Amino acid sequence: MTIVIAAGGTGGHLYPAVALAREFLRRNPMTKILFVGTTRGLESKVLAHEGFELALISAKPVMGRGLLDMLSGVFSMPVSLWQCGRILRQRRTDLVIGVGGYTSPMMVMAAALMGIPRVILEPNAHPGLANKAVGPFVQRVFLGFASAAGSFKTRKVRVVGTPIRREFSAQSVASSVAKPADRRHVLVFGGSQGAKAVNSAAIEGLPELLRRRPAISVTHQTGEMDYLRVKEAYDRAGILVTVVPFLYDMPAAIIAADVVVARAGAMTVTELAACGKPAVLVPLPTAIYDHQAKNAKVMEDAGAAIVIAQAELNGARLAQVLIGMLDDPDKMRAMAEASSSLRRLDAAEAIVRECYALIGDQHDVNQSLGAAGV
Repeated sequence: MTIVIAAGGTGGHLYPAVALAREFLRRNPMTKILFVGTTRGLESKVLAHEGFELALISAKPVMGRGLLDMLSGVFSMPVSLWQCGRILRQRRTDLVIGVGGYTSPMMVMAAALMGIPRVILEPNAHPGLANKAVGPFVQRVFLGFASAAGSFKTRKVRVVGTPIRREFSAQSVASSVAKPADRRHVLVFGGSQGAKAVNSAAIEGLPELLRRRPAISVTHQTGEMDYLRVKEAYDRAGILVTVVPFLYDMPAAIIAADVVVARAGAMTVTELAACGKPAVLVPLPTAIYDHQAKNAKVMEDAGAAIVIAQAELNGARLAQVLIGMLDDPDKMRAMAEASSSLRRLDAAEAIVRECYALIGDQHDVNQSLGAAGV
């Protein structure tokens, strides 16, 4: 069986797709998987590290850009559609999976025109435009959050959670209250590309936190563009922080943390819940449809996170919130339990079962249990 996965741009699109690809391979190692992306996002770097083949198309973003960029994105669509059709024919594709973003729509549409089974995955609490646009043309819609279901036909929807890498569930989740309060570990990251606002608040606030609690350790993932600025700021402050531009082994990083400071992308909140981690979330205010705020609200309403709007974020506020959490074991315990209550570790398995049922059990060496008809 050959599967083409259209996912790119950010880690929030790529890592659920990688988790899903690995589950297909776990079920049947003979499965052939091709990722499709562009040169604009993280896919070349991430997929090379993960060991997956990547084919490139000329798709460009349309939403969230200026008029010229929007027109360029629209005019790239016919070329991208032709490129996608050529890839599907050459690979004799059995299934297409779209994971949102500007890479996905033309691949899904090409599959629809060619009669190839196609599904989409929407990890956010509020679906993006790309997935809403192609929803009428797919046979299954897999959702990370039930709140996104209203944008799609009910008969197509499966609320399964967001696929995560098996490393998140392969290790036991360490308790965030087992360590002494002054020995805990804080992880700061702003998504796969970093976040300047989160970085700035951290370099302003963490020196105060570490002066008051010197035994606390910190790892800060900055993104490539902001790495030197952040590293130099900590060096000038004379504090020891492990600063890295990118974290390939996010499972190990989150599992090692007792508190996480992060944006609120769908992948981030899913991984936090999988590991049962208390969090301080700073939703990206410019996210289209404000989907990060909606993701964060799910965590906040459950009692798993404290949400700080970016407009209210500064070093003093961040330090105050972190100290309040780290000094209160009962609060840490309650937040960890609330986070764990949101986790779903079987999303990838559920999606794979449904996909095999959709395309026919003859492709499944393990004979899928089946699912509802198309």
